[in-house]
Amino acid sequence: MTESITPAPAWKADPLTWGHGPRVFEMFLEPTCPFSVRAFGKIDALLEEAGSDRITVKIRLQSQPWHMYSGVVVRCILAASTLPAGREAAKAVMAAVAAHREEFEFTRHCGGPNMDATPNDIIARVERYSDIELRAAFANPELDREIKWHAKYARQNGIHVSPTFMIDGLVDPKVGSGDEVSAWAALLR
Repeated sequence: MTESITPAPAWKADPLTWGHGPRVFEMFLEPTCPFSVRAFGKIDALLEEAGSDRITVKIRLQSQPWHMYSGVVVRCILAASTLPAGREAAKAVMAAVAAHREEFEFTRHCGGPNMDATPNDIIARVERYSDIELRAAFANPELDREIKWHAKYARQNGIHVSPTFMIDGLVDPKVGSGDEVSAWAALLR
């Protein structure tokens, strides 16, 4: 009898995870949403205050259709996670998008200068601001598998908008992006 061996994929998406503690804080973020950007900006401070040996922070990407280039930007982030720098490259892409958020968003979700932007323009902006070459990784059709995993995981947990936060597998509606880092840390002690 011959065994069928499925080859491992030539690429792997690095999990968007920081810290290694037993308490798990999952952040469902849409990278061009101003509230998600505010939450994203608190990750390092949270890890420092709560202790990276006591908590694990996981970013789950939550693409949302009213943020018109959401799908393109999410794919850029996940493409970066497949590069040699993995999660740190993905974090750099998220930080670049956060720092220039309005260049990846429509005015009032339906107008403005981005009406003339193409997906190639958006990718070029991400590459320019992050200084990370993404085009080849972005073009990998198998990357769909990772994108679909993020979408499916959110739906399975009843999450439809960003930012949404889960602590140890339970959605906590009282947690918000406007909370102080100390309030998040207190919930994770």
